[in-house]
Amino acid sequence: MSGTTTAKSKKHDGFSDDERAAMKEHARELKAAARRDPSTARAEAEGEVLAKIAEMPEPDRAMARQLHEIVTSSAPELAPKLWYGMPAYAKNGKIVCFFQNSQKFKTRYATLGFNDAANLDEDTMWPTAFALTELTPATEARIAELVTRAAD
Repeated sequence: MSGTTTAKSKKHDGFSDDERAAMKEHARELKAAARRDPSTARAEAEGEVLAKIAEMPEPDRAMARQLHEIVTSSAPELAPKLWYGMPAYAKNGKIVCFFQNSQKFKTRYATLGFNDAANLDEDTMWPTAFALTELTPATEARIAELVTRAAD
């Protein structure tokens, strides 16, 4: 062996480009939030969420729009905000749930995720993320039920 490493056998350590980009987005989000006027903060944050959704490729864009409507109508107490460049919904400043479009980390499906602030505890094990490929009426009803429970 000559001691050289080919690109094929080289092991990648650390964060991916997508992960680094998400962390930079989060830093920008925190700075923007700190500069907001409290009287307009919620409307500004929701505008940023809707703008981020508008940037998404289809079919994730349509799914994110519908999910936004479900969350804001099922749990109006949750505040829309960006979180690592993803639409998210918070209660008392803590992220309860979020939408990750499939292009965010180049996955085959979008994700509806719930953080530990979500009140979804069931016995000793429960799901914290759901793969989404389309929003059917049954899926929408299930999401509304989960979001309502999570926000309690």
